[in-house]
Amino acid sequence: MLRTSLKIGYLSSENPINKKVWSGTHYSIYKSLGTLGEVTILGPYQPKLRLLFARILNQFSLKFLNKRYSYRHSIFISKGYANYFNKKIREKKYDYLVAPAASAEIAHLQTNIPIIYISDGTFAGCLNYHESLKNLTKRSIEEGNYIEQQAITKSKFVIVSSDWAKSSVINAYKAGEDKVSIIPFGANFDLLPTASEIDLSLPTEWNILFVGVYWENKGGEIAFNAFKLLLEQGYNVSLTVLGCIPPNAFKHPKMKVIPFIDKNDPKGQQELNAIYKQHHILILPTRFDCTPIVINEASAFALPCLVADTGGVAGHLKEGKNGFLINYNDKGTGYAKKIAALIDHPQEYILLRKETRRLYDELLNWDNWTTQFKKLLKLS
Repeated sequence: MLRTSLKIGYLSSENPINKKVWSGTHYSIYKSLGTLGEVTILGPYQPKLRLLFARILNQFSLKFLNKRYSYRHSIFISKGYANYFNKKIREKKYDYLVAPAASAEIAHLQTNIPIIYISDGTFAGCLNYHESLKNLTKRSIEEGNYIEQQAITKSKFVIVSSDWAKSSVINAYKAGEDKVSIIPFGANFDLLPTASEIDLSLPTEWNILFVGVYWENKGGEIAFNAFKLLLEQGYNVSLTVLGCIPPNAFKHPKMKVIPFIDKNDPKGQQELNAIYKQHHILILPTRFDCTPIVINEASAFALPCLVADTGGVAGHLKEGKNGFLINYNDKGTGYAKKIAALIDHPQEYILLRKETRRLYDELLNWDNWTTQFKKLLKLS
């Protein structure tokens, strides 16, 4: 299809205009698609009565079976989505339906319109890995895999953000190689510096940034351990916790806490821009992650990232280019050792910062995502 202006249906139960949802990735995809033609938002929609019943079912399952029922990945909820979206897609003509993180929404969809399913992790890949998909009933696991299989089978293309996700789509759900494409996501900030605006001078105090809405899930204790080890070794470092309030046990005079900042608010965007500019290294010992968008955002500010080697992290963290993968089981020593090495070798650190920004400019941005998306559709 060699058309430059498409009619696209954005199919998701979420509202892509809300930058709080999926770390702002829905919003960024929606904006990117807008450069290709007319994009109609088909949601948001939640089958409220079905969700109420499904939540009650989950509570019964927990009480009597001591197992969870992942109703968000259930056939019952998926059919509720289908009842709504089957009607919505008949209201206009579309060239494509783009369905980001919407396996349940499209699994029972009845349409001949080509579907492009965008995901950063499959049900099988996240099963017993992500906290929300642990301790499920056998029936819930069967339904979750069925929903994912149906979504992949119905889609013309499946776009994922990492090799980890692609391997699961192919190996767990038997999709053909030609159906699955890896396109890294970009940074979900409205305000980003140009390369020339970044201050690459060496600091006297090294400011370490930890970002996460959930302290435990993002490995906050490990980041704190690394920070304390560096101080004990005589390094002049500080730690900023952005996005959450740590438990009371984690306090230090050289640690600053900044609660959640709203990306929907222009003032919030300005605050985020200023915070990232004031820091020198990102630390993220995440316990489970499909795509930590914060890596791309830090890379835009030329902040090398130290991130736990888990899930789909390696899709955006390129070893030695925009940071380093740290052993998942490390409790802080490995992070502290790597940060100390960067401080002890300032010229190597400066080169790494330049390479980090270069990787953002070449790969980890939404312009690149849009370009690769157009190539997939043979629009360029």
